[in-house]
Amino acid sequence: MTRKKPKRIGLAIVGAGRVGLICGELATRHPEVDWIGIAEINPERGEIVREKCGADFVTTDFRELLARPEVNAVVVSTDEHLHVDPVVMAAERKLPMLIEKPLATDLAESESTLAAIEKAGVDAVMGYTQRFRRRWLVAKEKVRSGALGEVTMVTSRAFMNRLVAIDNYKRSDNRAEVTPMVISGTHALDIVMWLMEAKKPVEVYARSVNKALGPTWQGVDGTGYTITFDDGAIYHGVISWALPEIWPGAVYSLEIGAVGTEGVLTIDDTHRDIVLATNLIQAEGYAPDKRRHVDFLTSYPVGDMALGELRGPMREETNSWLNRVSLGVSTQHATAREGHNRLMLTKAIDLSARLRRAVRLPITAADMGGAP
Repeated sequence: MTRKKPKRIGLAIVGAGRVGLICGELATRHPEVDWIGIAEINPERGEIVREKCGADFVTTDFRELLARPEVNAVVVSTDEHLHVDPVVMAAERKLPMLIEKPLATDLAESESTLAAIEKAGVDAVMGYTQRFRRRWLVAKEKVRSGALGEVTMVTSRAFMNRLVAIDNYKRSDNRAEVTPMVISGTHALDIVMWLMEAKKPVEVYARSVNKALGPTWQGVDGTGYTITFDDGAIYHGVISWALPEIWPGAVYSLEIGAVGTEGVLTIDDTHRDIVLATNLIQAEGYAPDKRRHVDFLTSYPVGDMALGELRGPMREETNSWLNRVSLGVSTQHATAREGHNRLMLTKAIDLSARLRRAVRLPITAADMGGAP
């Protein structure tokens, strides 16, 4: 067999926050990455990340970066509501992309962005990082290989510290688009839909509550929903991102159960197996708070710092994508179409909760009736 010659990579990173920095530091070590450019609207942050990952170019304008001749691959890691413009420009240049979820926070913009990607025929994948954790890969393989028989029912429960919600509300210019389903529930939803990918969802029924975050942030505390599939299978899920700041789970606690005609599969991803209690204020984690002295460790979905390096699924995801670009190998990344599907489903769940009735699937932007 003839070995394929690797493609050299000139990488553009649009958005130099937590994710952009992680991708940049990992890219510096990849043997096929020759050039790194950064676009970050905060010039001070851009310089910090440039120094950390030894970038060759930094600008505050993503258009200037994406127009550079060196660029032949793009990571889009801006705030969620700022994805559309850089994705569309990268598609016009026919550049392969790794896009942090979602494609957009508005369903109409997601539809048009997906259309631009598919018209250009570019290889654009989504940053659903949990697909790169071993437990979900094992679960996927058992379902795929028929160990459960036909899957008939799946449940999921996601609990989150409200620090995550508050951080998202602070960063958003449209809080109506910031819901637990769109921003965070989409991770559990993607895992379940990945497990049930051969099934077609046809209806959703949902309810939401807003007692904790509503008064201050005009936000939704949590949502419960049931999705029905065309073959009669059902998926019931619940997410709350309104747990108190002192809740030990720094970010994500998830439980999933899948029942089939021949078996059952349960996954405990609550992170209660590694508990840290200390008198000291914690320096790491997502939005650490001085009142939090107990942590369920490893609950930050991207991974954890250990021995000076990030260890975990985002490292696997980024390196896998760089290999995908360089070597043309297949990976388990969500496609752009799957990313749009997940946004559509989260919007349909929120719409059902707002209308207090069942909603037929799929929906389009026209079905939103003026809602975000």
